[in-house]
Amino acid sequence: MYKKEITANITFCSFEDLSKQEKDLIQVAKNSSLDAYAPYSGFKVGAAVLLDSAVILSANNQENAAFPSGLCAERVVLFYANASHPLNKVLSMAIAASKDGIFTENPISPCGSCRQVLLETEQRFKTDMRLLLYGEKEIAVVKSAASLLPFSFKF
Repeated sequence: MYKKEITANITFCSFEDLSKQEKDLIQVAKNSSLDAYAPYSGFKVGAAVLLDSAVILSANNQENAAFPSGLCAERVVLFYANASHPLNKVLSMAIAASKDGIFTENPISPCGSCRQVLLETEQRFKTDMRLLLYGEKEIAVVKSAASLLPFSFKF
């Protein structure tokens, strides 16, 4: 028997502590969240990615009455990036959530399915994806999606 310690590299900061590029990415995610199709939960999530070509793409969650047929914002934007810019690396992603037009006080983190897709995106391009998890009170800055899923599914 042995013990293995797992750590995550996460920094918490305020919006003012971020670079202009990071602030812009968060703003795109916030704007995208407001347009989410979430008639059942009312919980609207937006995600924005910065590609290595300097292109920013955004998407939001899409609910469906035939639950769980909907998709999270993180997967929608990554699948969109892969479909429209298949050769470009995803350098960073911002995620923001709102309900009734009010953004969450604390950062939200991706679900397990999204974490797996985030990690495979990192593995595919052999580069870390910096995550900016937005909250009104604080922002969690995650160095790599791998930090959020230490026991990922691998072939």
